[in-house]
Amino acid sequence: MPYSQAVKRLTERDWQPVELAEPVPIAELPTPALLIDEAALDRNLKRMAEFLAEKGKGLRPHAKTHKCPVIAQRQLSLGAVGVCAAKVSEAVVLVNSGVDTVLITSAILSEGKAEIVGELCRRTDQLTVVVDSDQGLELLLRHVPEGSCLGVIVDVDVSMGRTGTRDEKQIIKLAEQCANSRNLRYCGIQHYAGHLMHVAGFAKRREKSLELWQRIGEICEMLGSRGLAPEIVTGAGTGTYNIDCGVAEITDLQTGSYIFMDQEYRLIGGEEGDLFDDFEVSLSVVTTAISQPVTGAITVDGGYKAFASDTVNPEPMTIAGSKFRFGGDEHGIVILKEGTQEPVLGGIQQFITPHCDPTVNLHDVYWVCNDGLVHSFWPIAARGCSW
Repeated sequence: MPYSQAVKRLTERDWQPVELAEPVPIAELPTPALLIDEAALDRNLKRMAEFLAEKGKGLRPHAKTHKCPVIAQRQLSLGAVGVCAAKVSEAVVLVNSGVDTVLITSAILSEGKAEIVGELCRRTDQLTVVVDSDQGLELLLRHVPEGSCLGVIVDVDVSMGRTGTRDEKQIIKLAEQCANSRNLRYCGIQHYAGHLMHVAGFAKRREKSLELWQRIGEICEMLGSRGLAPEIVTGAGTGTYNIDCGVAEITDLQTGSYIFMDQEYRLIGGEEGDLFDDFEVSLSVVTTAISQPVTGAITVDGGYKAFASDTVNPEPMTIAGSKFRFGGDEHGIVILKEGTQEPVLGGIQQFITPHCDPTVNLHDVYWVCNDGLVHSFWPIAARGCSW
């Protein structure tokens, strides 16, 4: 069947980091190149881990951001309770690399994917999935092998309208069926309000997020009164990490973009300023200036195939005050601020990513640097894992 062939290809992917024979300057990278500042990445990883530990909350970071087992393993080594995968194929790559504690955060409603989940259950007893429908639960029950115990979390929606269920009776029914199944393990509930992560202004973001979590508190109380108190209440994200950490019911947060930071997040505003700078920019795209048809601008070798953008453009890091606009699939145009010295053809131009998650999905590897020298690359092993 097609799924079995796809899984075979996924398990054959390289995921181990590769050390270069000797460090090279960033200028020698094959551009456009996705670059990680390793020291900044490590500081971001430690900052979130320590912050949530101080708040008594667990960290269940989302691997859909980085799609890289090397980074997932670093997160686990710093105390993460597990990692999230958006899709079954991402979970296959993670489990294949030894990352066993995985929560698949999207509902599974196809036979092929459910069969793969059943196979993953044979390889790890720490796999968990979400359900929000009778059909999804029945599918899992058919494919989880005897002797296995798949963790199940009920996906609850309050206002986003993307996934999850709002029906209280359905929430109770799904929880009861999981609790009464010998091959399933009822774990709790998930609530993710992705539409709030980029609400501009900390105060407004806080008000909207806490309002939704109040409703989740009521659902937790309802479940508890029926002997179904959730062991896990998971959700939240980078944009509300320092808001939702104060919600009593939450056990762990599914933050993702904090490790890299992108321009969309930077512009939402922080608790104490107009720029959300709680975490450092550790990810960038390096390009080469390849042409200059007109003065006051220069063309680089990175366009829509190098950057993914929902709302904003890449932010130039190399030339202060310059602006980027897309010039097509392969090209970008850097518009220079008046009075700026003209850049040299063949020179490097570096940019903050507009939206890190889909930008990562456009590249094969991260080039990893320290002190301006690239010493290794890490395969983005789950690149393209969209099913």
